[in-house]
Amino acid sequence: MNDLLIRNANLPDGQTGVDILVRQGLIVEVGKHLTVSGLPEIDAQANLLTTPFVDAHFHMDAVLSYGLPRVNQSGTLLEGIALWGELKPSLTQEALIARAMQYCDWAVAKGLLAMRSHVDICDDRLLAVEALLEVKRRVAPYLDLQLVAFPQDGLLRSKTALDNLKRAIVMGVDVVGGIPHFERTMADGAESIRILCEFAADHGLRVDMHCDESDDPLSRHIETLAYQAQRLGMQGRVAGSHLTSMHSMDNYYVSKLLPLIREAGVAAIANPLINITLQGRHDTYPKRRGMTRVPELIAAGIDVAFGHDCVMDPWYSLGSGDMLEVAYMGLHVAQMTGQQAMRQCFDAVTTAPAKILGLERYGLVPGCYADFVILDASNSIEALRIRPVRRYVIRRGTIISETAKPIAKLNLPGRIAEVDFRK
Repeated sequence: MNDLLIRNANLPDGQTGVDILVRQGLIVEVGKHLTVSGLPEIDAQANLLTTPFVDAHFHMDAVLSYGLPRVNQSGTLLEGIALWGELKPSLTQEALIARAMQYCDWAVAKGLLAMRSHVDICDDRLLAVEALLEVKRRVAPYLDLQLVAFPQDGLLRSKTALDNLKRAIVMGVDVVGGIPHFERTMADGAESIRILCEFAADHGLRVDMHCDESDDPLSRHIETLAYQAQRLGMQGRVAGSHLTSMHSMDNYYVSKLLPLIREAGVAAIANPLINITLQGRHDTYPKRRGMTRVPELIAAGIDVAFGHDCVMDPWYSLGSGDMLEVAYMGLHVAQMTGQQAMRQCFDAVTTAPAKILGLERYGLVPGCYADFVILDASNSIEALRIRPVRRYVIRRGTIISETAKPIAKLNLPGRIAEVDFRK
């Protein structure tokens, strides 16, 4: 029946000692000292209970392919793209599905229960599309996987990209993607945005474009994306991912740009781990940090989420599926170390991406799905500091992952001690 009672939980908004009553996989009551008996119970022991982590930007077709067919020696975005081009002809559905399923297991254990993954549609076989649609079907009972039709080689640079994108949508891909800064000219980039946004508007689809993933301050396709979103009435359905050129733009131009993005209802998705790794590669010193202007975007009233982007693939050799690692890097890169700012970074991997993806019944109020993560930390800032184990991961009121609390037993000269990593 998926009925459950959770007692003595701390919530991200600062509430403590909260009980949550779950019936048939939904939250029915939230309060203190609920008088309910006869149900399975979890004592949260004053640990943090949060909604699941959400990854707003990922590439599951490339996940865990690091070293195939070789390693990215320069560490640059362009060599990564070239490497992916070398790998594509040898891809098989079986290998794609196996790697993706392994990563989904990692994700669930880390409390990551919703992802938006871009999938390359420039291979005319649409092999990766078919593979990830199968993965989406398999993981649906425990993980929300949203797929983006992504023309990695450029919508206009690749002769069959537009037709392939339309085929992918018919097959069941959810979101329209793009990469305007990778087109041959700025004009082609702007034209690709117009084509893709009009297609999405005509079909009632969301848009999520790799936009201005560059150190070039003149890469300003986010302005065009905001214009098209507003012109087509797509407020709340469009996101610009990366937006790293904004870190190099002059302040006057950005002071004009931010209100345009807000008025157009366009969201921003930063990818701290990969942005700090790939950007600024042509700099000597001083070196640019690479990530977009996260605090300024939030202050302007724009929805901002963080994505993991890559895990062990041609672009990034590390990663574990832990969105707290992503938020931890984000708060450092953006110098968001104030109390409110750190909470905003926690929101950037939970509530903010859930809103951008349009997840239904996501929250901690009656009527929402009983999807929770209980962490071995007392609040969201402590969770960011120590990136603790996920004691319980719960989906629709059912425990789907459980991890023991880590305690180190020390045998030191003159004393025996235990270390609780929360302290």
